[in-house]
Amino acid sequence: MRVLLTGGAGYIGSHTAIALVEAGHAVVVLDDLSNASPEAVARAARIAGAEIPLVVADAGDRAVVSGAIADHAIDAVIHFAGRKAVGESVAHPLAYYRVNVGSAIATLEAMAERGVDRFVFSSTATVYEQPGGRLREDDPVGLDLEHPYGRTKAMIEAIVADAAAADPRLRAAVLRYFNPIGAHPSGEIGEDPNGIPNNLAPYIAKVAAGELERLRVFGDDYPTPDGTGVRDYIHVVDLALGHVAALEHLEPGVLTVNLGTGEGASVLEVLRAFERAVGRPLPYEVAARRPGDAAVTGADPALAHERLGWRATRSLDEAVADAWRWQSGNPRGYAR
Repeated sequence: MRVLLTGGAGYIGSHTAIALVEAGHAVVVLDDLSNASPEAVARAARIAGAEIPLVVADAGDRAVVSGAIADHAIDAVIHFAGRKAVGESVAHPLAYYRVNVGSAIATLEAMAERGVDRFVFSSTATVYEQPGGRLREDDPVGLDLEHPYGRTKAMIEAIVADAAAADPRLRAAVLRYFNPIGAHPSGEIGEDPNGIPNNLAPYIAKVAAGELERLRVFGDDYPTPDGTGVRDYIHVVDLALGHVAALEHLEPGVLTVNLGTGEGASVLEVLRAFERAVGRPLPYEVAARRPGDAAVTGADPALAHERLGWRATRSLDEAVADAWRWQSGNPRGYAR
């Protein structure tokens, strides 16, 4: 298949591009580069050993997306485009609704215009109303969430379901990510956040690189083995392979699956894994719990294995070693 990746220059999109090419598919990336670098696409193409055209455009522009689908004879779309910082979504909610919901609608409209009926959507575990525990796809999802980011993803899931109900030809998958971590084992592509990272792994990596003074651990009195919060961390390469599996198993209607490991690691366990990769202790301090943080959140990934034949296979130590290889080899990210 020829696959269009909207927002494909980003962290997960660039890794998925490689996985798709390695699985025998052709890839085109459409990205406005507002939070990504063309270098990511160039490196992904080099790693994959294939041309990956880059269309620099806004996925919220239906005419542009429609033109890209026609120009490149696209068979399927994987929709990554959107903003993803929880705190930023609280400060700038209208931008999140416009970009996230708007780009999804524009992309689905463009697909309908061009007769493309295969769609994979990049969703998130934050759509679950109760974030704690081992989450299953049939757990409650809704708009009663703490931040606009999660609400935009829940809205898009509903939009995809409505579109599939109206058009029986549409074959869609909704992939609820847990906590992506790591980088391509080549060390050539990885997570390159703007400013201070919002996520744990890139934050620790910058502490290890000396760019940040220390890690702040929010709470060490949770009912977990070491008192720190436990999350389900999935290697980004495993996550990318989940997209390939979803694309290759599309059927009429919508299939929604969790992409996670089914296992958890605490904040301190992730820190210790980085210390093993770096070869020295890393500074941290304990701070008060953040409001709303659950003690343990993880995926039940059984449905993804049952329906897609997919499961995560890479360990936390592998993910952290790959993340550190990327960070240490690219201290300025793609701007080196």
